[in-house]
Amino acid sequence: MSYFPGSGSLFLFVYIFTFVTGLPLNLAALCTLIKKFRQDVVPVDILLVNLTISDLLLLMFLPFRMLEAASGMEWTMPYELCPLSAFMYFSSIYITSLFLMAISVERYVAIAFPIKYKLLRKTLYSVLACIFIWCIATIHCSIVYIVEHIIPSNATELNNTICYNAFSPSQLKILLPVRLEISVLLFFIPFLITVFCYSNFIKIILSQARLEKKRKMRAICLVVVTLLNFILCFMPYNLSHVVGFFQGTSPHWRVYALLLSTFNASLDPLIFYFSSASFKKAFLELLPESR
Repeated sequence: MSYFPGSGSLFLFVYIFTFVTGLPLNLAALCTLIKKFRQDVVPVDILLVNLTISDLLLLMFLPFRMLEAASGMEWTMPYELCPLSAFMYFSSIYITSLFLMAISVERYVAIAFPIKYKLLRKTLYSVLACIFIWCIATIHCSIVYIVEHIIPSNATELNNTICYNAFSPSQLKILLPVRLEISVLLFFIPFLITVFCYSNFIKIILSQARLEKKRKMRAICLVVVTLLNFILCFMPYNLSHVVGFFQGTSPHWRVYALLLSTFNASLDPLIFYFSSASFKKAFLELLPESR
């Protein structure tokens, strides 16, 4: 994999920016959700806390990526940390996509079918959904370990200094179809479901004349931030899977598309902020300037 001159500085800037902005915002969101749990637990809060944990796991491993970028995009750490770092990085993308879909379904059902929603509003269902999401995403992303340790690679010295970017033909033969399947199952389908749910969600919200303007604006902001997350952060990388499958090799721009997904950890807290009025109030109370 070749990088254009100055790529290391670009990657380092994005990683540092995401870490500096995403870590405090996600920690504040987690503290807010824990505070809410002590008062009342609702299904959407369980989804949000799992989304926060996913972001924090990504942020924990960003320092490894920072060191890689500072070393001229070469992996200078023990190579065993490479697949672990890649696993956390990729898992976060698809865990987030699935949780954003789950939140959109919850918001849509709550407003489109309020009576049924109240009858079926049980935290157990959210817990089961979270377990399913974590399992399906981590199982699919275990391809990182399969490619690195099971499929023969005819490894050269170059492979030991580049983390999860140099693949042999035998590895790509397995990897490219799996990437396509992952992108369809864990990104494109959740994206379409999210678009369907939120488009109907907005129609219902805007049709309710008695609903206060603040709530309508919060709903619109929630939808806009969620779709930005899908389109800006995740779509370019998942399109690289489709292109790579038909080209028979990884596109050279794949690493830069993957870099965009890092911003997700900074955008997610905005989704928490617009998800409910109670969360917004508790979040603002947590900030020093609001006291």
